[in-house]
Amino acid sequence: MRATENQGSFLNRISIRRNQVVSMEGNHEQELDDLEIFQKHVADRFSNLLSSSSSSPEESAATAATSSDSLLSIAWLRKLLDTFLCCEAEFKALLIIGREPSQVSKPPLDRLVPELLDRVVKALDVCNAVTHGVDAVRHCQKLAEIAVSALGQRPIGDGQVRRAKKALNSLIAAMAIEDRDGSAGSKGTERAWSFGRRGSSAAGASGSNKDQATAQFRSMWWGMAKGWSAAKQVQAMSANLVAPRGNESSGLAHPVYIMSTVVVFVMWALVAAIPCQERTGLATHFQVPRQLGWAQPIIGLQDKIAEEWKKKEKKGTAGLLEEMQRLERLGQSLVEFADSFRFPAEAEKLEEVAAQVAELAETCRRMEEGLVPLQQQIREVFHKVVRTRTEVLEVLDQVGKVSSTPTM
Repeated sequence: MRATENQGSFLNRISIRRNQVVSMEGNHEQELDDLEIFQKHVADRFSNLLSSSSSSPEESAATAATSSDSLLSIAWLRKLLDTFLCCEAEFKALLIIGREPSQVSKPPLDRLVPELLDRVVKALDVCNAVTHGVDAVRHCQKLAEIAVSALGQRPIGDGQVRRAKKALNSLIAAMAIEDRDGSAGSKGTERAWSFGRRGSSAAGASGSNKDQATAQFRSMWWGMAKGWSAAKQVQAMSANLVAPRGNESSGLAHPVYIMSTVVVFVMWALVAAIPCQERTGLATHFQVPRQLGWAQPIIGLQDKIAEEWKKKEKKGTAGLLEEMQRLERLGQSLVEFADSFRFPAEAEKLEEVAAQVAELAETCRRMEEGLVPLQQQIREVFHKVVRTRTEVLEVLDQVGKVSSTPTM
């Protein structure tokens, strides 16, 4: 991760200041200043994410050709993870770098910090599930590439169309997994997608092909334990997430709340975008007080994602990832072409198909360039929060040893 300039200056200043001897009054004033700067940086970073999400996943193909970082695209998710890593580094500096360990164990931090660490543990599971989900997305990309290769040949004959149709049917079937196995009364041996049911989109595929594609797609995110639910994990993370009040709002309790909110929002967005194990019941919002200035861009992003969610919920696709939505739209259109294909095809129809194949190829290219780095960033987030959690636990352990030492 490349730290931003303001992040670097912020971390350096905290490190220098806490190595200096200052009066208690001056130290308190500087502490308040640091908290204000942290809030400003959080607001600025998420405001940048909000401004870069002006293009929705439903944008036109012409606009998409010039915009690769629309809301919930791979590029946008990578920016989201960069934002998280920057916020996490500054938060760690505020909480533990050069700080007297006993401060972290005083009320209300003695309750809030362990709650944050518990959210972090749950976030690690979400990171693992999303990593498996990225593998499933890459599988869809490979199927789309087969169709691009087949339909990109000239002249297009029956053989090329059959090959493309088979790949596209597998793609659509994989993206439209029904939740019948995860419904009430199921033994839980299968997982379900969260965005409704959809059995008609892959009607062109044979039952065996559809079942095979479904099994392949599911197997990529079966790395989590049976019964594990991404939706329940995120819901558990947002439980007891309450903004500090009164005097607590001006102390360290507030940055702990801010970081908890950032953790929950980032994991919520990842689960909404990437195919994950058992997302049934994932809420479209978690409550963040609107009067908090730093929270405004996060609330704005929540609203945008919830709007996209409502559009897709009726259709039931495997996540809101912009590139996956594009694969689905183009795949369905090209399957319709394949169903009605007669050799030789009309020149006008071939031109239309060529444009769609070009867009599909461009989408695959972006996925090829972005999915592996995205997966690496998710792993980086995993390791960074593990390291921070360990450091915070070491601080708490120091406090415990000091408090248990007998006095003379």
